[in-house]
Amino acid sequence: MSADQIAQKLWNLCNVLRDDGVTYHQYLNELTYILFLKLSEVKGFEEHIPEEYRWRGFVEEEDNNEAFVRYRKFLAEISNQSSSASIQEIYTNASTSLRKPVNFNTLVQAIDKIDWYEEDDRDTMGDIYESLLEKNAGEKKSGAGQYFTPRPLINVMVDLLVPKIGERWNDPAAGTFGFMISADKYLRDKTDDYYALDEKERKFQEEKAFSGVELVGDAHRLALMNARLHGMESTIYLNDTLTEFGKSIKNFDGVLANPPFGTKKGGERPTRDDFTFPTSNKQLNFLQHIYRSLKKDGKARAAVVLPDNVLFEDGDGQKIRRDLMDKCHLHTILRLPTGIFYAAGVKTNVLFFTRATTETQNTPGVWFYDMRTNVPSYGKRTPFTEKAFEDFIKAYTGGITFDKIEDDFNGIVDHKKRQKIKYERWQYITRDEIAKKNDSLDLGLIADESISQAEDLGEPIAIAEEALAEINSITAELNAMIKELK
Repeated sequence: MSADQIAQKLWNLCNVLRDDGVTYHQYLNELTYILFLKLSEVKGFEEHIPEEYRWRGFVEEEDNNEAFVRYRKFLAEISNQSSSASIQEIYTNASTSLRKPVNFNTLVQAIDKIDWYEEDDRDTMGDIYESLLEKNAGEKKSGAGQYFTPRPLINVMVDLLVPKIGERWNDPAAGTFGFMISADKYLRDKTDDYYALDEKERKFQEEKAFSGVELVGDAHRLALMNARLHGMESTIYLNDTLTEFGKSIKNFDGVLANPPFGTKKGGERPTRDDFTFPTSNKQLNFLQHIYRSLKKDGKARAAVVLPDNVLFEDGDGQKIRRDLMDKCHLHTILRLPTGIFYAAGVKTNVLFFTRATTETQNTPGVWFYDMRTNVPSYGKRTPFTEKAFEDFIKAYTGGITFDKIEDDFNGIVDHKKRQKIKYERWQYITRDEIAKKNDSLDLGLIADESISQAEDLGEPIAIAEEALAEINSITAELNAMIKELK
């Protein structure tokens, strides 16, 4: 049975629990607690769990009430009893949403019967959990879409930044830790699951190479679980990058991130004092943090998902874009299609840049790729896959096709090779031209009359949701502006 099939089977169990009043998001948390117990048996670290709470005891307990009472006691006590930091973090403030003992037993028995290995002996637990996270993100009522970036986009961003062994990578808005897990997998695939490395290198990759920060407790728990299921002992802080704490998160070789959208509550500015241009716009503050957190060695690089307003916002937005283009080589902006995120109507972009060794005039010009105009309306009928990026990858790499990117592309952007790629969607705009446009980066979209034709607009419900999302975004920005003016 494939990882997707197992994930679907586990997800379908949520329907069994509806009469227990369990929401999809609560169900995923419940699965996380129970799956970790199973993981401790499969992965052989049960010594960190008191004997009375170990997996086999719950499976073999014939009295449902006794098992459920013991499970609730386990959730209440384990974070204080275990000697494992991972277990302490995952079960901090844990409680069950289940009310009926029989439902707990249903979950335990179903999970115990699953074969966690495929025919090639590949451990699929991490893949299964990733599938569960995606299903939760797609369930609009759960609100989890904000913590989940589409896997095809994550994988392409990782491939193009080409992580290397021994480098330190970070996601300051970690969500469920998808970017770092993809970067780890990228390097495992190149090093025989790290067995090609010596012991010191392997320990560094498993414990120090990847880190993150997540503000929301539930998302932090899911991130920890996701990392552990993928064999990563990474540090994932439960904290706010935009506070004083964020000043210590720095000196990275690479950053991959999709910061949360919107403004700080009440239009507040960040509490840390090291931002040159503090603003109530969270994405602009995260952008400042990210390019400041990179090493100033001319090699440290980042790829960041940001909404359209970051590209054109005046005032502090203009100053921050100018600062970014001074301190970094902002070499590429990918204008992403709408409809690929679980939050409806969000128009996004990926900014690719490298931190320079100096502080000024490091962006001679920016390459733009329009992946938004005249593209299919992505959804259930047209799935969003990595194949959608083929032409962009060829443009970005200067001619290397998608199937050869991992072997032939070393991450160095070659301007001369890029010039040879002749796509209507691919264009270069000099720094002088950008300056004449008030340092706006809302550029690079091709003009085409057909974008207004009805068949290209998508489903009516998607159009309505997109319009409402834009109105809400504008309303939030205006409210923040009014508060600042007062």
